[in-house]
Amino acid sequence: MKILFKISYYTVWGQQILVTGNIPELGNGDLSKALPLNFRNQEDWVGEIDVNLQASVTPTYKYVLYTEQTGQYFEEWNDNRTIIADPSKTDYFFCYDNWNSPAAVENTFLTAPFQNVLLREQHENEEVKTIVKYSHVFRIKAPLINKNQVVCIIGDCRELGNWSTINPRLLHFCADGFWQTELDLSKIQGDAHYKYGLYDLTEKIFNNFEDGPDRIAPVVNSKKTIIKLTDGFIRISSQTWRGAGVGLPVFSIRTRKSFGVGDFGDLKLFIDWAQRVGLKLIQVLPLNDTIGTHTDADVLPYAAISAFALNPLFLNLPAIGKLPADNPLQKVYETKQAELNDLELIAFLDVINFKLEYAKELYLMQKDDFLNNKDFYRFFEKNKFWLVPYAAYCLLRDRNKTSDYRQWKDFDKYDATKIAEFTAPQQTHYDEIALNYFIQYHLHVQLSKAADYAHQCGVVLKGDIPIGVNRNSVDTWVSPELFHMHMQAGAPPDMFAVKGQNWELPTYNWDAIKRSGFDWWKKRFAQMSNYFDTFRIDHILGFFRIWEIPTNHVEGIMGHLNPSTPIHINEFSEKGLWFDYNRYCKPYITDTILWDFFGDEASYVKTNCLQIEDGWVLRLKTPYQNQASIEKMFEEGKISEKVKWGLFDLISNVLLFEVEGSNGSLFYPRYGFESLRTFRDLDDYTKNKLRELYVDYFYRRQDAHWYQSGMEKLPALKRATNMLICGEDLGMMTHCVTTVMNELGILSLEVQRAPKSDKLEFFHPADAPYLSVVTPSTHDMSTIRGWWEEDRDVTQRFYNSQLGHWGEAPWFCDWWICRDILLQHLYSPAMWAIFQMQDLLSISESVRRENPHEERINVPSNSKFSWRFRLHFNMEDLLKNDDFNNELKNYIIQSGR
Repeated sequence: MKILFKISYYTVWGQQILVTGNIPELGNGDLSKALPLNFRNQEDWVGEIDVNLQASVTPTYKYVLYTEQTGQYFEEWNDNRTIIADPSKTDYFFCYDNWNSPAAVENTFLTAPFQNVLLREQHENEEVKTIVKYSHVFRIKAPLINKNQVVCIIGDCRELGNWSTINPRLLHFCADGFWQTELDLSKIQGDAHYKYGLYDLTEKIFNNFEDGPDRIAPVVNSKKTIIKLTDGFIRISSQTWRGAGVGLPVFSIRTRKSFGVGDFGDLKLFIDWAQRVGLKLIQVLPLNDTIGTHTDADVLPYAAISAFALNPLFLNLPAIGKLPADNPLQKVYETKQAELNDLELIAFLDVINFKLEYAKELYLMQKDDFLNNKDFYRFFEKNKFWLVPYAAYCLLRDRNKTSDYRQWKDFDKYDATKIAEFTAPQQTHYDEIALNYFIQYHLHVQLSKAADYAHQCGVVLKGDIPIGVNRNSVDTWVSPELFHMHMQAGAPPDMFAVKGQNWELPTYNWDAIKRSGFDWWKKRFAQMSNYFDTFRIDHILGFFRIWEIPTNHVEGIMGHLNPSTPIHINEFSEKGLWFDYNRYCKPYITDTILWDFFGDEASYVKTNCLQIEDGWVLRLKTPYQNQASIEKMFEEGKISEKVKWGLFDLISNVLLFEVEGSNGSLFYPRYGFESLRTFRDLDDYTKNKLRELYVDYFYRRQDAHWYQSGMEKLPALKRATNMLICGEDLGMMTHCVTTVMNELGILSLEVQRAPKSDKLEFFHPADAPYLSVVTPSTHDMSTIRGWWEEDRDVTQRFYNSQLGHWGEAPWFCDWWICRDILLQHLYSPAMWAIFQMQDLLSISESVRRENPHEERINVPSNSKFSWRFRLHFNMEDLLKNDDFNNELKNYIIQSGR
């Protein structure tokens, strides 16, 4: 049998279309052995193979774009295509296909939230028997048509109805999501012209044709030829569906039964409320275990000790069981539950320590039944690749009183054989191991039940994947080769943190991750898909480049971009600059600067922290040349806080950072160096030339490199899951990030007060692209009301230019201003409008919190003292507030969401 392929795809020089498949002629899945197609006409790629198939073999195939310059293979989207034919009755099988791009909007509606929840009742997966004899197979996807509609086909021959809409040929819906029909067109002369349309089964009437020109089906007058036309998506408007959602950390939910913190059991009432007001999505913060030190530092949700384990903070204790009445801990529970639940903020350590203690008692009481539970056994077998190391980590952390596994003596390096022995049931400490199995199993059960309940209510859950993991985490212990442990991830200065951010998380060794086939990331996505339908990739820019800070520094400002092309020393001479290493790369210190930075303590710093070089130049002494050692001195009480911060500023008062190992030939420009004293004291010519190098480094030369970096990672990771992916693309944006996200159909985040163009002060929700999420604020920002009071001049401009109101802006953010901002976002063309819960409540004077400055979830520059926000009322009471709920629901319905 001869199989012929034809696909249209616009390529540029150096690109080629390949066909890969599960048969030897198509490379058996090996892309290097795939069938290269030949270029023909304007955009057509064609090729053919001769195959000797057994009747039991079903060939599958997929198209691949190969770019010779980069050596990259880019596969088309979705599952493999299938060739169904009887080799004994078929001489020729033609595959006329359309490239399935991940950028196609319609592919979004084939992701988990739409297929499993939001559009799940559109059509039933019923296979219809094909006719016995046919020459053509027509296949099309139409994910957005109404439940009472089916796809039909009409064309210019008798078999296609001669363009009559009275009794069109109806397609049947297949299990793979295609609409399909088979026809025998082998006897007609010439090509057949046709179009798809929509037919109403209830009214028995033709609704409309698809948009665009006629489609053309070639005809071969042969009984042993099959032509399969896979026509992609039906050409109807694909940007009509819009939804609204709410974002709130699970820990912020408050119910009458809460134990001082929101937990997975409390999610049910929050889901009830979302359904009540017409919200289709609930977005939460990361839920992974963060307990590394048993201190308040563990409150940070973005510094998990495991990328897989859930946080015991969210354990609903009554759902597991109840201790006997005579157990002292049960009496303490009843007292503490009332005390902790009355608190305005989360008493993190009180809550987590008691939950762990109570869970341990429950385990000891239930352990015999639990360890023989078949459901637990299935959970264990599926998750033991991370669960066993995690349980061992928790025990070793507590035994050694530190999460720094480098101090664990015999276990400082992970050894699978040694850990298998350490976690064996025969060990005397096995109960301490199994306790972690017990907690993780019940967390899994509780979150799974919450997700199932949300789906029953027509609500999808959106998770959050942090860009990194804790330096002292299970993941870095087990797989240190996947991380750069000598570096820290962070962010350059921005509106949230003027000195940048240092997240103290190791950066990724992407080369090692790529060699593993992205196994760790794929497992991470698979774990997320157990509970979530869609997720937010925190700091998606990190998949293109990451802001790296050496471990001997503290502030984010001391970082650089990786990967990036540094400035070569020859570039300075090309600009007409003499390269002065000491002036550019060492802290610039003068007596005036010392006085400005340290005031009355300037003389102390000059005497104790500085030395004189070359007769007059002030330099830092060796112990004071990195911020980490200075931080340690401060913690030991050797220097004051003022001296610490002043020394930090001195160290960062440089123009360039030398690239490690470059022997003085490569340099990273220090971010924002134009604001520094060292820059201000240069002559104008030098300033201008350094500014040109700075702009070229940060905004021009990196784009092609970062595009390739993103395309090496994100397509493989997107292919690993059917969850809808949203990217948190705030920060120092470049064109390549937007390009890759658009090409992969990853939703962007559009924040009204954080436009991505430096030419705009505000972003208007009406300008949002369809594949995006619009929001007035995020958990890293103040709420609408808090922001309104931060800068009077900014507020005034926003009031006049964005809200369209005349005159002076109110000093405080009245309910009607919040309503106007809410409506702007609801009426945006964006697929999703997602609001912080606090911003939704702000439209009602009777429901919102009195002090807006108590609503903020996180201050990025002071994260360790954030993450304790709770709602100021119980969800039970909000569900009964018909006035507010009806008002909000009415706004959502009227906006078409």
